[in-house]
Amino acid sequence: MSRTLSLRNRQRVRRVDTALLRRIVLHVLDKQLQVQDFELAFHLISTAEMSRVNWTFLQHEGSTDVITFDHSSKPATLTKPSGNLHGEIFICIDDALDQARAFRTTWQSELTRYVIHGLLHLRGHDDHKPAARRRMKLEENRMLRNTAAEFPLAKLNRTTRKLLRTSSRKSPRTSRSTA
Repeated sequence: MSRTLSLRNRQRVRRVDTALLRRIVLHVLDKQLQVQDFELAFHLISTAEMSRVNWTFLQHEGSTDVITFDHSSKPATLTKPSGNLHGEIFICIDDALDQARAFRTTWQSELTRYVIHGLLHLRGHDDHKPAARRRMKLEENRMLRNTAAEFPLAKLNRTTRKLLRTSSRKSPRTSRSTA
């Protein structure tokens, strides 16, 4: 049994508390999806990188909110969900900001939604047909509500820590002498 979770924050749009995000992902896996065996990588990326991923692997132009790659040997279906998850999920923070404005929510909530959305894809959900999309959206909304009840999603916005200053410890000045 493997429990490998990698979170890579390669974007500079927002500071993300990756430790909190890790706890959220593990909660969704353990408590909501009841998955014990996983090898997952989450990549938080910018619009430019998402556009490259989208074109390189899907031949779609432009950015998108989330792209999921299932690396398991037998991809899951809803009728036969896999007992383990093995994949990569690329999330565009710029798109989370845009969608949050459009839907009058927070980018932290959108980020959590994209995490859940990607995991649902790895569990066999599909959103290409309208009926399947509605089922997936209902499940996504339910899981997001449960996650928001357990975690302070607003704290995903990591703020910089203030440096402690002491008046007795001033840095020495260097002086230049001219000859």
